[in-house]
Amino acid sequence: MEKEGETLQAWKERLGQELDRVVAFWMEHSHDQEHGGFFTCLGRNGKVYDDLKYVWLQGRQVWMYCRLYRKFERFRRPELLDSAKAGGEFLLRYARVAPPGKKCAFVLTRDGRPVKVQRTIFSECFYIMAMDELWRVTGEARYKSEAVEMMDQIVHWVRKDPSGLGRPWLSGAPASESMAVPMMLLNLVEQLGEADKEMASKYAELDDWCAQRILQHVQRDGQAVLENVSEDGKELPGCLGRHQNAGHALEAGWFLLRHATRKGDPELRAHIIDKFLLLPFRSGWDPDHGGLLYFQDVDGLCPTQLEWAMKLWWPHSEAMIAFLMGYSDSGDPALLHLFYQVAEYTFRQFRDPEHGEWFGYLNRDGSVALTIKGGPFKGEWETGWGLGSSGNLVDPGPPNSPSRLSPQAASTCRGA
Repeated sequence: MEKEGETLQAWKERLGQELDRVVAFWMEHSHDQEHGGFFTCLGRNGKVYDDLKYVWLQGRQVWMYCRLYRKFERFRRPELLDSAKAGGEFLLRYARVAPPGKKCAFVLTRDGRPVKVQRTIFSECFYIMAMDELWRVTGEARYKSEAVEMMDQIVHWVRKDPSGLGRPWLSGAPASESMAVPMMLLNLVEQLGEADKEMASKYAELDDWCAQRILQHVQRDGQAVLENVSEDGKELPGCLGRHQNAGHALEAGWFLLRHATRKGDPELRAHIIDKFLLLPFRSGWDPDHGGLLYFQDVDGLCPTQLEWAMKLWWPHSEAMIAFLMGYSDSGDPALLHLFYQVAEYTFRQFRDPEHGEWFGYLNRDGSVALTIKGGPFKGEWETGWGLGSSGNLVDPGPPNSPSRLSPQAASTCRGA
């Protein structure tokens, strides 16, 4: 027990030091002092190689700065909050573009002109998270109003009428459901309901609906988690139906663990650990080179995605959080050792000791495929969030006591 406590303490310190380095990288290189918001297309040394602004990454960085400011004493610095507010105001001015005042852009020019709108809900999801966190750190009700208004719009699109997304119905398209949609909504329920009984009550039914929709992605008599299923929870034919994404399954797993905690359901927690933590890890871990494969085919066929065998940073961040949270819920030391396994690979392969931050994209053998530190899909979010959440989960305890995980961890781990 004493040795385990020392190991946990070492990881807590290592995670904290790396979080400091990551935040420093983004604070130094990403802030647009002229127009507000953040540059996210950053090269290895932080140089901006494209000044386009991706709305979901803008929202993620606002959320991250606010969350760090709220939850970590050492980040309670005026410059961090000022940068979050500047990013939030940029979003308020420019993000909502089409239809007027409803749909968020996917990407904007540096000065806020719309470039592209996606027919998904994800820019809107991170807009909500940014606004809700800004309300929590500033107390300004306009931010909360923005978050709730957009949340209700997303729920309308998902559960009643998707036409506002601009996605026309095509006769040959299968009626499918991606796990990403109920997963993100479940996370938003947690975000908006934190220490807010009124919001928690408002979205209580949605909380249960999202969990049920995610759980139906467990297929093949409980032997696989599939990324896409039919609207009535059945396996789909073809590549779409066989598609697996271990990172998403692990992420959904720790979102579901928080749901099970809210429900006070230990049997559900055990089911989630088995199906959404252990099962995708066993199928997704590369036995030859280590790390989590990005995509897989449940029947062992070759996936059609060119990047299927790459190793991306974000599934490893999700795995670290998931295994620590699973250990916190179950006390099973096997989950703690899976955290060690993932964390050791992640720090060895993704970390850049020379310039700071993490590489995001590796080849299957662990060599760096792209040296960029940020781009259209990679910002500060998963690196900082994975480090901050994992570090806060670890509580080695006093000397000579059994190691444990912090009881405050579930209130700190948020995001997607």
